[in-house]
Amino acid sequence: MIDFVYKPNYGVKDLEEIVRLLRSPGGCPWDAEQTHESIRRNFLEEAYEAVEAIDEGSPDHLREELGDVLLQIVLHARMEEEAGRFDLDGVADGICKKLIYRHPHVFGDVNVSDTGEVLSNWEALKRREKGQATHTDALSAVARSLPALWRAEKVQKKARKAGFDWDGVSGALDKLSEELQELRQAVDQDTNVEEELGDLLFCAVNVSRFVKADPEEVLTQATDKFIRRFREVERLAAETGTPMEEMSLAQLDELWERAKKT
Repeated sequence: MIDFVYKPNYGVKDLEEIVRLLRSPGGCPWDAEQTHESIRRNFLEEAYEAVEAIDEGSPDHLREELGDVLLQIVLHARMEEEAGRFDLDGVADGICKKLIYRHPHVFGDVNVSDTGEVLSNWEALKRREKGQATHTDALSAVARSLPALWRAEKVQKKARKAGFDWDGVSGALDKLSEELQELRQAVDQDTNVEEELGDLLFCAVNVSRFVKADPEEVLTQATDKFIRRFREVERLAAETGTPMEEMSLAQLDELWERAKKT
């Protein structure tokens, strides 16, 4: 039996102690076996579930999901503490110093006039802090682990700060049409299809940027719309008594057009 004091309420330090006990001899075999790499995906999934709770507007669900995210942070920090490199206080120390450094208008004597100036200063301080001497350094520093659409958007925004961007959405739309034609040619010739498809998606993100639409969100909405319409197609097909998989493409297209009107 482990030495643990039960309480009516717990805090962050208690969570640290629970994680320590779980990973200690006599604790939980599963927790003890985990590494940064083995729970990497868990971290991503918990973060997305927290975002889902935000979208739901449920404080209770958000509290629960933030707890799951916090557990991931404490687990990773504990692994590093066991290796003698840093602990959770070290993590807190680092982010506190970063916030102080990047808010000289709050913790220093810098004056700002608006949010835009705050963000501009933040980016300049971040580049100095990260040792990013060139614009390419800033682009390369965008995490490859981000969802691809978000990464593309972030890279494009950083390129824009170097003056490398279209003047307006019309240029982005023209480029999108050009890339679509190149993709058609690639498919016809059965060569460089993946490369051209990637270029097309990258250009689509450019368009989303100019119309101030989150590319991940608009694709999520499009996927949700497809599911709604597919459900209606399936319902209409059931009314005919013919399974969808036995219908011709023309028949399914007709049902799809009907579904779009509902």
